Amino acid sequence: MGVAAALALLSTAAVAQANGGEKPQYGGALNIGTLMIALNAQSFDPADWSWKLNNDAGLVYEQLISADLSKAKSRGGTHRFIADAWLPPDGMRGELAESWKWLDNPQRVEFTLRKGVMFPAKPGVMEARELTAEDVVYSFDRLNKSPKKIPGYFDHVAKVEATGKHTVVFTFKNYNSEWDYRFGWGYYSAIVPKEVSAAGAGQWKNMNGTGPFMLTDYIQGNSSSFAKNPGYWDQETIGNQAYKLPFVDKISYRVIKEEATALTSLRTGKLDVLELVSWSAIDELKKTAPKLKTTRWLGVSGTVIGMRVDTKPFDDVRVRRALNMAINKQEIVKGYYGGHAELFVHPQHPDHAGYYEPLSAMPESIKELYTYNPQKAKKLLAEAGYPNGFEFKVQVSGTTQNHDLITLVSAYLEKVGVKVKLNITESGAMQKALFTGTNDPGFYFVNTITNPTTSLRKNFTSRATFNPSRWKDPNFDKKMEEIVAEPDEKIRQVKVRLLTREILEQAPYIWLPTPYVYTAWWPWVKNYGGELRAGAERPGPIHTRMWVDQEMKKKMGY
Repeated sequence: MGVAAALALLSTAAVAQANGGEKPQYGGALNIGTLMIALNAQSFDPADWSWKLNNDAGLVYEQLISADLSKAKSRGGTHRFIADAWLPPDGMRGELAESWKWLDNPQRVEFTLRKGVMFPAKPGVMEARELTAEDVVYSFDRLNKSPKKIPGYFDHVAKVEATGKHTVVFTFKNYNSEWDYRFGWGYYSAIVPKEVSAAGAGQWKNMNGTGPFMLTDYIQGNSSSFAKNPGYWDQETIGNQAYKLPFVDKISYRVIKEEATALTSLRTGKLDVLELVSWSAIDELKKTAPKLKTTRWLGVSGTVIGMRVDTKPFDDVRVRRALNMAINKQEIVKGYYGGHAELFVHPQHPDHAGYYEPLSAMPESIKELYTYNPQKAKKLLAEAGYPNGFEFKVQVSGTTQNHDLITLVSAYLEKVGVKVKLNITESGAMQKALFTGTNDPGFYFVNTITNPTTSLRKNFTSRATFNPSRWKDPNFDKKMEEIVAEPDEKIRQVKVRLLTREILEQAPYIWLPTPYVYTAWWPWVKNYGGELRAGAERPGPIHTRMWVDQEMKKKMGY
């Protein structure tokens, strides 16, 4: 047997192992606690620009592009599909788009849509009809004209037009390397028919998309219930055989505020999957429900304290670096998190292959920010004119789960003479303060990493609203613009790595360790390996491919 044949055999074996070598079963139901289990739906209307729409409506509304889940590690591929808003180029597939290609003069991307994809009939809303290019144009235009849109988000697009029934063209004013994230597989990429908008897209009962499920009931604070769309177009290949999707008849997304209640629901079989289990709960869960399957993954958010560089004393880089050195981050990893954390994650995540550099590869000027050195911290504070330290106010959300951590951080800082005054703020008021630039000199929050370029852009560019440090540097902005305008990914990766080093050295944040978290599911849930996102906060395509071994579930007493 040749090497190529052997590798092909191994790959086939890996996929068979991931799928259990079993023929999928149809029917049954899945009860899922998603990553957003503690949150109600924010909106069902894409024009509201809700960051969690894809979680709430991603089983109903599809997009041009999605994750290619055949490339998942559990299926013999290379990707985990964990990151909150990152699809690597080789991890994408066309969803509503069958294909796309780049054209020049003018620069544009042409999508060819799949033929025969249907919107199902929805009484009082619309008759069944085929998806066309006009639906894509309408969806984009409606988003772009929304008063709630993010300023500048689609500024790179000159126009979007249907050039045929199944062909839609995006003409660019200038190249934007985030084009696929902005309107392809991102947070704001849902394709919604005009009939739904006319009926009232914000009403859950009017939702109607090309997706694998239809929303049949929504009870705030309890659940969203979905029923199978019998006319759904997509298929899943298992063991070289194509199967019509979806496999299960019903899916329910539960809303459960308290983790203890969610864990009880999982143990008793009321939940089939719980996507988010904290590091502090996993050992007890494994003891009390040893038959559960679990995966461990590194959190995709950084815990940070933004320091306003437009206010004293944080206008001095020596002060910012001193506060980073004053905190024993290694001790936080071992003591506070019990070893279930990594020292260095934000602003790039290890899953960002080609963009992320480990701490070991960083220069000493960055490594020392993660090394406990209170003596040097005091020296830097004295050099900056604060030999006796200072006091500053830190804004903290009243709903944050790790108040103990900010208390621990405060204790470290007090050892070098820096006193922290906590300002506990309601989450809505805290968000408003951030977006209006009225946040306190210190701003403690859990900051999603998103993707390699967005992480830098949203945190540190002058126009960014999600910028608690109020970092404004024309040189940084220029480099960020060059990165976004760079079509060559290899060059872009180098530039992102360099710019990441640059901002780390300037230390506008106190960077704290990032914990590991876990996903747990019962073994009767098949064709699943712990994948979490098939786009920006979009689990729907993953859940669509799951099936339930109902005989196993029954034998296990559930």
